[in-house]
Parts: sequence; structure tokens; C-alpha cells
Amino acid sequence: MGRVIMKVLVADKISPKGVAYLRQQPGIEVIEAYGSSPEKILELVKDVHAIAVRSETKITAAVFAAAPLLKVVGRAGVGVDNVDVDAATERGVVVMNTPGGNTISTAELTFTHILCGARPIAQAAASMKAGNWDRKTLSGIELFKKKIGIVGLGRIGSEVAKRAQAFGMHVLAYDPYLSASRAAAMQVEAVTLDALLKGSDYITVHMPLTDETNNMIDAAAIAKCKKGVRLFNCARGGIINEADLIAALKSGHVAAAGLDVFVEEPLAKDSELRTLPNVVLTPHIAASTAEAQESVGIEIAEQIADVLNGGVIRNAVNVPSMDANAVKVLGPSIDLGAKLGTLVQQIATPQIATLRITYWGKIAALDVNAVTRSIQRGFLRRISGDSVNFVNAPSALERLGVSAEVIKSTDDSGYSDLIKVEATAADGTTFSASGTFIGKSNQPRIVSINGREVEVAAEGKLLVLENLDQPGMVGTIGTILGNDKVNIADMSLSRLTPGGTAYMVVRVDTEPSEAARKVIKGHAAIKQAKFVQL
Repeated sequence: MGRVIMKVLVADKISPKGVAYLRQQPGIEVIEAYGSSPEKILELVKDVHAIAVRSETKITAAVFAAAPLLKVVGRAGVGVDNVDVDAATERGVVVMNTPGGNTISTAELTFTHILCGARPIAQAAASMKAGNWDRKTLSGIELFKKKIGIVGLGRIGSEVAKRAQAFGMHVLAYDPYLSASRAAAMQVEAVTLDALLKGSDYITVHMPLTDETNNMIDAAAIAKCKKGVRLFNCARGGIINEADLIAALKSGHVAAAGLDVFVEEPLAKDSELRTLPNVVLTPHIAASTAEAQESVGIEIAEQIADVLNGGVIRNAVNVPSMDANAVKVLGPSIDLGAKLGTLVQQIATPQIATLRITYWGKIAALDVNAVTRSIQRGFLRRISGDSVNFVNAPSALERLGVSAEVIKSTDDSGYSDLIKVEATAADGTTFSASGTFIGKSNQPRIVSINGREVEVAAEGKLLVLENLDQPGMVGTIGTILGNDKVNIADMSLSRLTPGGTAYMVVRVDTEPSEAARKVIKGHAAIKQAKFVQL
């Protein structure tokens, strides 16, 4: 029998060297279909085994449903916003990205925008081409000895910091997950967001777009800034509120801005941003350098070929980097571990010194590296967004100054398998969660939070409450959620002694409103309330 032909659909234009690499692989047929309509994509994917994209083509749930042979989707770049990762995971399709390939190109474009914000380069070039020689109105300011605030000190933010220091700038950094030791090593001043807003002459954002960072720089934040501040966003559209930025640019409170990303892309032709003289716009070209595109194109081609040939999975955002057969054995623990990691991160304080993972039972006898990586990625998911995966999670923790510990215990935990995740702050305060599998169907369960025994399904949305153990608390919480039209899926109660402090973990179908959360947090008997999304 001849070798089975694997088809790879290259839906967006990647590096020709990447396409050539795929064509050179025995048993791989490449279909190039750049600029195809959604309807055409649905036709093309019926017998393909892999899809390579950049950011243009949307790989939706409908695409996965129409592609029964699909094994892998490769994104030549970092963000996977155009790929329905949940639908991919449900159908067992690996989604991979190339998180390191465009770090330098994005940092360099950011600094280009910063330079253009300090000196009106774009405006001067347009004026010259219009036949003018307008030196008086095209003056600028220097970067030397100015303060630059960098919001998010991950891979790209760190590179921007290096370039700012080379220009003699003083770097203020806000990253709630960055340890003091790491900030000192980078020679940056770690500050609160308020201090950064108030003290910076230039501000650039380098965080993923999450619930916490969406509209992070809004009218209220801008009002705290110096008059004449300059703002830049080459990360994700929506971190800076566009309407509030426009108002501040028109009033002069913001002297200049540079944007490479927007809430809606392409940017509407009638967007007021296009009419403002003190803003420089680029059409999401942070990764558009020859070096970056060649790098991510070749990298994603190699990764796709590895998966199709049954090799190691690298830079996956929804499965660990490991042999495909091993995923089947450890799959349930990998999924549970990710949820324990993100649970602990959401109940912990932002700055963590140590992340400790302990295994008991049968799992302790296995190679748990994949589970450990999954826990670490789960912990980092809401911190680092799409840039973190199963390969780079350990180094991402290291960048934040978090030390990682793994323990395989031979003690009797009371369970056949148990995983415990502990996050310890510099002052010794520890936040923890444990999980296991219960029943004949091995249902994943969270069995302790912060040392309190609970039992709740490891899925969905949770309210984690610490309250005074007094009559009526269950009814009180139920009434508040009921009035908010939030349905309770299940509930677990825990206490150490009657009348002391109790824990209540409530799994809900929908997210409580901000008003309902405020009522819960404001209740006299509630000592702490955290809303957690697993």
C-alpha cells in the first residue's frame, strides 16, 4: 500500500520558505488558497489534515465540523483570536502558535511609534511631500531622561524596556505578576498602575486582552496622567478605550498617540482616529517584517509537519507538547491540572514567589511533566494570554520571578490520585486547591480550596466565599444570585468549627453581575469573595 497523503491547507500567505518546507515533506500535499471566502474554506477543509493561517482566515466551529480529518491548526504568529480553540479541543484538534517569532519586530514597531510620538516624523513627511517647509510647527520633545511607563513586562515589554534604557529613559513598569527581584534584575522601577499613570511621560501597553485589561486605559485612567502624555498600543485593540483616547487627543490632555491595533479591524474608514493630526496609525503590522514572517512561517510549517508525522507537539495552546499517545493516558489529569492552576491564580494575590505542585497516588508514578506544564499554563493563562503555552510556561514563570517546585509524595492522601497546587506569596501566605477523580466515570472534582475540604465539579464558573459561620448564609447568597437571574448548578460547604469561619463554593451557570458581586462582597458576614472562571 502507498503512503497516505496528508493535505495541508495554507489559508493565509505565510513565508514561501515555510510552504516550500511543507512541499518537501513525503506524503504531504499543500493547497494554497489565500483570500478564500468563509464558504470556500468550508468546501476546502472537507479532506484536509492541517490548516495554516495567519490572522485573516477565521477557523470557526463550523470549519471544525466540516473537517473530519483535521488534526492540527497552525497559527503563524502569537494571537489565536481567529481560531475557535474550544471547538478545536472538543474535536481533538491541536492548535499551535509561534509565540517567539515576532517579539523583536513588535518591540521595534512599538519604539518606532514612540519615536514618532516624540518627533512628528509622519506629519513632517506628509508636509514635505505637499511642498511645504514648515519647521516651526513640527517641533518635538526628546526621549532622554523622560519617564516611560510600560504596562506588562513580558517578552515584548521587556524588549521595549531595553530599548528605552538605551535612549536614556527611566522605565516605570506595571505588571501585577512581576516579582521585585525580577524588576531589580531588569533595572526597572516596579510601580502600581496609578503611579505609572501619574508619573509617565510616555505609556505603552503590552498585555493580553482579558476581562481585566479590556478598557484598562479609559477616561478615568487618562485623567490621572500628566497633561501632554503620549500613549501607544501595539498589543491588542481594546486595552486603550478608543473613544476616550479620541476625546483626550482632541482636548490636548494626550499630546500624541500611536496605534497598531484596534477594537474592530480593519479600522472603519470613517473612524475619527483617521482625522486626528496627533495620532499615528499603522494597520496591525507589528509582525510584518521579513525576518518575523520568515521565522514564524518556517516555524509553523515545521510544527505542522511534526504533528502529521506523529512526532512531538510543540507550542500548542490546547494540548501539551508531548507524544500524541501520551496525551490519551494523561489527558484527564492535564485538563484537571489546567483548571487547578487557573483557580489558584484567581484566588491568590497577584505577586507570587513560589508555585508548588504535589502529586499523590498512581499519577505520582508516571511522568507528570505534561501535567505540570498544564498547571503552569493554567496559572499563567489570565496573566500572559495567548503567548504562553506548554513549552514556554516554565520560562514565563521565571520571567515573573516565580520559582517552581514539583513534589511526588508517597504519603497516603486518602485518594487514589490527588493533585495539589499551592501559590505562596513573598510574605508566606499560601493559596491552594486540590483535585482528583471521583466515581466510576472518573469525574474531575475540586476537593479542597485553601486547605478547606469541599467537593465541586471542576468546570464552569465558581463563587468562592469565605464567610462567618452563621445561620441564613446559604439562603442569603441564593437570594442575591436569584435576584440577579443567576442559576446555581451546585454548592459545597465547609467549616472547621461551628460559629467560626466557613467556606462556600457555588458553581453557577452564568456570571453574576457587577452589582450582585458588590452586594455579596459588601455583606457584613462575607470576609472574602472571589469569582473564578475555570
